[in-house]
Amino acid sequence: MDLSGIFVPLVTPFDPSGAVDTTALRTLGESVLAEGAAGLVALGTTGEHATLSAAERGEIVSACRALGAPLLVGVGGSSTAECAAEVAALPPGVAAMVVVPPYTRPGEAGVVAHFRAVAAASPVPVVIYHIPYRTGQLLSPPALLELASIPNVVGMKLADGAVSRDTLAFLAAVPPGFAVLGGDDAVISPLLALGANGGILASAHVATASYVSLYEAWRAGDVVTARRFGPGLAALSAALFAEPNPAVVKAVLHAQGRIATPSVRLPLLPASDAARDAALALLPASDTARAAAPALP
Repeated sequence: MDLSGIFVPLVTPFDPSGAVDTTALRTLGESVLAEGAAGLVALGTTGEHATLSAAERGEIVSACRALGAPLLVGVGGSSTAECAAEVAALPPGVAAMVVVPPYTRPGEAGVVAHFRAVAAASPVPVVIYHIPYRTGQLLSPPALLELASIPNVVGMKLADGAVSRDTLAFLAAVPPGFAVLGGDDAVISPLLALGANGGILASAHVATASYVSLYEAWRAGDVVTARRFGPGLAALSAALFAEPNPAVVKAVLHAQGRIATPSVRLPLLPASDAARDAALALLPASDTARAAAPALP
């Protein structure tokens, strides 16, 4: 699987009854792919993985696989045995996006041992999801590089916050063939400038083509174009994450008529009107036009 470009971690649309709306999910996936997204992520944080039943998760993966695009499937938890069993059951043709074990905070050696076991059990490539503000554990550059050396681990979603000296150290030493995908939307431009292979960006549900253009500009070394896109997209990303993800993204998609409801599942709450409107006000003109469309039935 080519892990370069902009991947969109799809929301899970719900219909008015609260059920998963796989028709809207497929339509949403088709639309971002048509605008240049390189691939999709199912069952990530943005997809509200934690509040879905096993049956719902299966429906979502099937719907996304049917689109024929590169697909990462979010898995993971605090138990190595359960995580290994989960990746072992994944269908062929996808990659597993496996989060660093949350809550238990096993230490760097424990995290490495966890991923060695999971990668060995996985019939599909593994992409590590490093997001310390959700897992409670920040990993050092040497630990990240050790993870990158594990057989069958092919990449990392790097969402460790602001670009830091540790970020620079890791990116400077990443082994050939190992993909780093930025996962903090607001700082994707500097990560791409430093050599990241792409991004996994919830914000790219909207303004998809603009995020793709940002990626393509940095890949081509077109600094002038990249600088033109970067600040506006950083502001849009900040607005879309002003309240717990994916509430604002869903509210914007609903306002654009792309999903039937803006609903999220408890313990998440729907976005405020103010947060939705602030994000809508920052959309590029092509996306703003969508907001005039009627909502899906």
